Amino acid sequence: MNNSMIKNIFKTDNHFSGPTLRLVAGIIFSAHGAQKLFAWFGGYGLDGTGQWMESIGLAPGFLMALLAGSAEFFGGILLLLGLLTRPAALALAGTMVVAILTAHIGNGLFMSNNGYEFGLALLAMSVALVIQGGGRFSLDSVIGRKL
Repeated sequence: MNNSMIKNIFKTDNHFSGPTLRLVAGIIFSAHGAQKLFAWFGGYGLDGTGQWMESIGLAPGFLMALLAGSAEFFGGILLLLGLLTRPAALALAGTMVVAILTAHIGNGLFMSNNGYEFGLALLAMSVALVIQGGGRFSLDSVIGRKL
């Protein structure tokens, strides 16, 4: 990997919207990932989530639960830290596209019907972070200044 590519990964604007998006998205994603991976916060853990994923056509279910849960939990932690914000947000955006298309799109927009509005909001936050980076108070900005 060349130096220019590495600089682009850590490059970020010095704005205040990044920390706001990172904090909210990081908390939500890491909590949802913890539900899938560890059965915390009322979640079903890998076995239960894997069975559900298998039932909606995401097979093998256990592996899909592990991938989605890991992306959400570890990606959320990275967002909270502002470390590798762009790659983490890209992985989370992909996870939200899959969630919207496989679990929610058929239920319409609204959350009250298990629709895709929540996933769409998380997708928008993730895409914004991919575009602008972690912003002020991120580890990316500290690393980027040193590169």
